[in-house]
Amino acid sequence: MQLTDERLEIAIGRMLQTGVLLAAAVVLIGGVMYLLHAPAGPRPDYSHFHSVAESLRTPGGIWHGVLHGDAESMIQFGLLLLIATPVFRVVVAGVGFAVERDQLYVWVSVAVFAVLLYSLWHIG
Repeated sequence: MQLTDERLEIAIGRMLQTGVLLAAAVVLIGGVMYLLHAPAGPRPDYSHFHSVAESLRTPGGIWHGVLHGDAESMIQFGLLLLIATPVFRVVVAGVGFAVERDQLYVWVSVAVFAVLLYSLWHIG
């Protein structure tokens, strides 16, 4: 079975759909967990911004929280999956172009991937 542009596009499309649906399911599960365990009390004050906990700012901290059943970590993990989906799309496209032996697009994919990684590491 030979990889064609059409097959590559279909594979990338399915990967994007799967990534978005998986991220949505994880966020939904985390949201339900959060609502089930939300403390009853006064209405939150949204007039001032309060940042998330330090443990929710790194992938390692988020993963640690997910393993311990933390609802907020689960929501953050779903958002990480959503961010990772188009990044993974670039990787899949680059591999597909390499299989097709299209060197120009392989290097374009590598450049786009490098820019994405740089921007993700230098946020904030």
